[in-house]
Order: sequence, then C-alpha cells, then structure tokens
Amino acid sequence: MFALLLLASGCTGSGSVAVPTTAAPSEAAAPLPAGAPPPPPSSVSLKDKIANFFSGASATAPQAVANAKPDIDCPLIDIREGASTLTIPPPNGDNGAMSLKYQGTFVRAARECAVVNGQMVMKIGVQGRIIVGPAGGPGQVEVPLRIAVVESPVIGSKTIVTKLIEIPVTVGSNDGFTNFTHIEEGLTFPIPSAAALENYLVYIGFDPIGAQALDKEKAKPAPKIKPKPKPNAPTG
Repeated sequence: MFALLLLASGCTGSGSVAVPTTAAPSEAAAPLPAGAPPPPPSSVSLKDKIANFFSGASATAPQAVANAKPDIDCPLIDIREGASTLTIPPPNGDNGAMSLKYQGTFVRAARECAVVNGQMVMKIGVQGRIIVGPAGGPGQVEVPLRIAVVESPVIGSKTIVTKLIEIPVTVGSNDGFTNFTHIEEGLTFPIPSAAALENYLVYIGFDPIGAQALDKEKAKPAPKIKPKPKPNAPTG
C-alpha cells in the first residue's frame, strides 16, 4: 500500500490523500457490450498522491486528530536553526564560493498524526532542492535529513524521538537543480499530557555531521569472534 495512505486503525489526523473522483452525469460511461472485459480501475499517480499530501497538510497550523480528545493536536513543524542549508564542497575541502559543488535547501514540509493504542504516530513529509554549484555537475548526492520531535518549554528542551535519514538524490547532466521528496512514516512516541503536548515541535534540518559519524560507525570492521577452546581429548 502506498506510503501516504492514512493508518487503517486508530484515530487519523490531517492531510488525507484519498481523493475520490466522481464523474458528472454527462460524463458517465456507456454500458459495456456483453462479454467485454471490465475497464482497469482508476488510480492516482505517485506524483498526485505526494501533491495531495502536501496540499492537504499545513506546516504552520495545528491539526486536530479526528475522533480523538479535543486537546490532542498534531505538533507543528519548524526548521532547526543553523540547519536550513546544506553545503557540499569538493573532496579537497576548499570552501570557496566557486568551489561549491551542491547546495541543499528546504522547500516545504507537512505532517499527519494518528492516535494508535495510546501512542502518537506521525507521518512527516519533506520536500527539498539540491542546487548545482559552480564546481558541481551530474552525480549522486546523499542528503542527510534529521527529523526530531522536541519538547520545548520556556526553560530547556528535551528530545522525545529523533531519526537521521540519508536520502539519495541523482543530479542529471542538464539539471541546474533537482527536487527531492521524503516521507517518513511511523515516528512514534507516547502521548503526553495536553499541557506538555502544546510545547512539542517537529524539527527538520540537514545534519552532515551526524551523517559522517553514522558512516564511520558503518565502516568499522565487525569484531572478530574468538574461537572457543577445544576440550581436552579423553585419555586412557
């Protein structure tokens, strides 16, 4: 099932992508002749479903969870300060303006919420753009996207759940920029009190440092397993 469909169980929140279409009476199809095979079922394209998701969910207005308690709202989305732009220099580390290979920016974001078994389940959609710099060209770009649900009271802050996603983006030979879309499902956390939930925010941002640490961790060789000593052979 396509990733943008709402959860089948529990209470569903904003941004439904199920867009029913009904033909006007004048456009109704004529009856099929006897023995003719039925027409294929209509379907909504992947592009339309993504567009419907973003058009149906707002990143700046609270969205109540349907059939849930009135004080259960979907946390808002914000871009983490200092993480709104991704710059990718050449391998030699030259940070000059003319040495820039790619630059990443955010275009828009949206979210949906559902309440399932006492858990808040969020679906986060992010659209961004990779711009080709003076030293850039066709190639593959790994976009390090960080999503974090944070409780931000007046004093201090607390991370509720966080996830780093590396999104592969292919830049074509004739592209001055390339858009990318990522939809993260199943970001889950226990529903807090209504007062605490008012302070919850969903931060998105580029996290190249976190991606480097993750890549180093993946590159570590697996620990060698020492063979167990063989028991002494019986004598006699």
